[in-house]
Amino acid sequence: MSTTPKHDERIAKMTFASVYPHYITKIEKKGRTKEELHQVIEWLTGFDNKKLQVLIDEKVTFTTFFRQAKLNSNVHLITGVICGYRIEEIETPLTKQVRYLDKLVDELAKGKKMEKIMRQA
Repeated sequence: MSTTPKHDERIAKMTFASVYPHYITKIEKKGRTKEELHQVIEWLTGFDNKKLQVLIDEKVTFTTFFRQAKLNSNVHLITGVICGYRIEEIETPLTKQVRYLDKLVDELAKGKKMEKIMRQA
C-alpha cells in the first residue's frame, strides 16, 4: 500500500511538538512513562533529552526532525502495520520514518518489553 503525495506532504509539514503530547498521553494511559518514551525516541533518532527538548521548543517539522536524526542501524527490523499502512511497503522515506516512530510508541503503549521495542532480542 503506497501513501498519497497529499498524505506525505501533510506528514512533512506536521510538527513533532504537535504530536509529542499525544505520544505521552497514549503511553501514560497504559502505565508507561515519559522516560521510557524518551528512551525509545533516543534509540530511534539518537536524540537525548536535551536535544529532544530543543526540537520541541523550536517546533520543528517532521522533515527537520528526521533530517537531524541519526537513525538506528536496526530500523529495518521495525515491521508491521501502523495507521493502516504496512511499514515495509511505505516508499516515501520521511513517511516511513514517522511510521517507525508511531510503531515504537504503539508497541510501548501495548506493554512490549523495552528490549523487544528497541530490537535487541
